[in-house]
Amino acid sequence: MTTIYDIAKKTGFSISTVSKVLNNYSDVGEKTKKIINEAVEELGYFPSSSARTLSTKKSWTIGVVFVEDSGIGIEHPFFNAVIESFKKSAEKEGYDLLFASNKIGNEPKSYLDHFLYRGVDGVVVVCSTMDSPHVEKLMDSDLPSVVIDLDIRGASVVFSDNIHGSELAVDYLYSLGHRNIAHIAGHRQLYVGVHRLKGFISAMEKNNLSIREEYIAEGGYFTYEGGKKAMEQLLQLEERPSAVYAAGDLMALGAIAAIQEKGLNVPDDISIIGFDDIQIARYMTPGLTTIRQDTSLIGKTAAGLLLDQINAKQKQFMSVKIPVTLIERSSCRPIQ
Repeated sequence: MTTIYDIAKKTGFSISTVSKVLNNYSDVGEKTKKIINEAVEELGYFPSSSARTLSTKKSWTIGVVFVEDSGIGIEHPFFNAVIESFKKSAEKEGYDLLFASNKIGNEPKSYLDHFLYRGVDGVVVVCSTMDSPHVEKLMDSDLPSVVIDLDIRGASVVFSDNIHGSELAVDYLYSLGHRNIAHIAGHRQLYVGVHRLKGFISAMEKNNLSIREEYIAEGGYFTYEGGKKAMEQLLQLEERPSAVYAAGDLMALGAIAAIQEKGLNVPDDISIIGFDDIQIARYMTPGLTTIRQDTSLIGKTAAGLLLDQINAKQKQFMSVKIPVTLIERSSCRPIQ
């Protein structure tokens, strides 16, 4: 393995000069930097993580933890896309990601204990659960952190405009002539579930539409199965809704399956609109009309907020709301 001594020998510069170039010190001439960097590339030198940690006083590792109740975690298309965006931004700055376990050896530990044990430089928390003691413990610590998908005080947070997204969904259905609009809601203990329901109610009231209690079906933890079960309940009503707004795309897919199993058609019999714009939404038949969350911007913004804290060596508290957009496909139709 090529070492810093090999670089010094090849270029004729001292080990301290080579070290300064490798660690981006400013008191080295451009010509010297060029010679050393060319030698680094030619010899295939790559610094060891331990040496890098000693020289920079950083572990160059960011902890990742999911706090959610569905059990899907990173397998959920939305979370997967957000973390992939976060990962790309962090890697550009030289950081690796460490996914958390709540055990060290065989001993159960809090996520904070795990990250302190691992010596991470900061933590990104993907969390939709309100009043989570795991998140509160992380927020109360001195460890730089950012929370995705939740708006709480005393933390740097990045989240989509869930209320406005629901309003966009209802307004769109209203513009197509729908008046009997149902909602498959997310769990009431989840931040996004509460706020998307709030947006639904707000838009229905704004458009002078009655909010029928039986038209709000519980979809649980934003799963396909939850959406399907909720839609089956709506299909049993004496007066079926002409359109359904599902608070998540996976629930919308489940709703479409329930409608089709009943021998009905989307959108001819019932229009469906979702929320997220997961990748499969554009490829299915019918293509799912939905509210798009900008997963790339969410991940990039969260990484920026966390890296700012790490570089400043202190916690900062910022709240960033990411805009959402309506994506029209073929799962909704106008009615007279």
